[in-house]
Amino acid sequence: MSDAPFLFRLAERLHDGAERLPGDLRAKCRDVVVRLQRGDGGWGGREGDSDLYYTGFAIRSLAMLDALEGAAAERAAEFLKANATAIGNIVDLLSWLYAALAIAAVGGPIVIEDPSEEWAAGVMQWLEGFRTEDKGFGKTVGATAGSTYHTFLALLCMELVGRSRTDAAGIMMFFTDRQRPDGGFVEIPQVKLSGVNPTAAALVGWKLLGEVPAEAREAAAEYLQSVVGDEGGFQANGRIPFSDGLSTFTGLLAAQELALGDILNPAKAAAFLQELADPGGGFHGAAWDRVVDVEYTFYGLGALALLASGRR
Repeated sequence: MSDAPFLFRLAERLHDGAERLPGDLRAKCRDVVVRLQRGDGGWGGREGDSDLYYTGFAIRSLAMLDALEGAAAERAAEFLKANATAIGNIVDLLSWLYAALAIAAVGGPIVIEDPSEEWAAGVMQWLEGFRTEDKGFGKTVGATAGSTYHTFLALLCMELVGRSRTDAAGIMMFFTDRQRPDGGFVEIPQVKLSGVNPTAAALVGWKLLGEVPAEAREAAAEYLQSVVGDEGGFQANGRIPFSDGLSTFTGLLAAQELALGDILNPAKAAAFLQELADPGGGFHGAAWDRVVDVEYTFYGLGALALLASGRR
């Protein structure tokens, strides 16, 4: 799958890593994700209706667990069809695109009936509406500055519709401008404090476009080393005193993608993540969290799968 879009290569790696995890953990996570599916076929967060964002995480979790099949997949496809016109931002687009393609890839219902060149061109034109003067992509149309996270997601969307990335040099410069003296990256230009999640988005997004310069790569590795929490995972940033599942997944993914080595101690990180697993299935977001949802279940299970995959 070397020519496949990044998200499908990642899905294969997560699937392979998850197969090495204990069977009871896998079964409990599968059951809780299926149980959280709602009557309309989608998934929601801790409050509110079903939406594309959480549905995307549920689909990614089921794919990782080799459980994207049967009634759950069929109902999810119906939800995606019903919400094809509800896409309002880049996060929604990526969630919808990946979920639709993932279901079709395992032989499930077809959501995108005619992915023609004209359709792909329309998606690209829609994405261009989010471009900002700093060469990134904004959170909303008309944003005055690009978002590191949304720029990364836009690149993933382009891959999924089979289109080359527009203005690669400009986007790489955008990522360059978001790196701070500590080696980390920020989400928006006004922010001074680097974070693990924008750092991961910038590094992996940059790699999608070309080689990350050695100086930027080495500085980012030093930053990630500085935000390893006492529990064994990554903190969201240097001012947050605890590790969390989301940051641990994204930081670990960036370290693996950029071949930065074992910034986390694998055994200690695995122990931390296992502590986030709920006895009834699924994962919490951090040690203080008491609620299970599909987003943090994906991050917790996914981080364990990355560790189990052994990729360096």
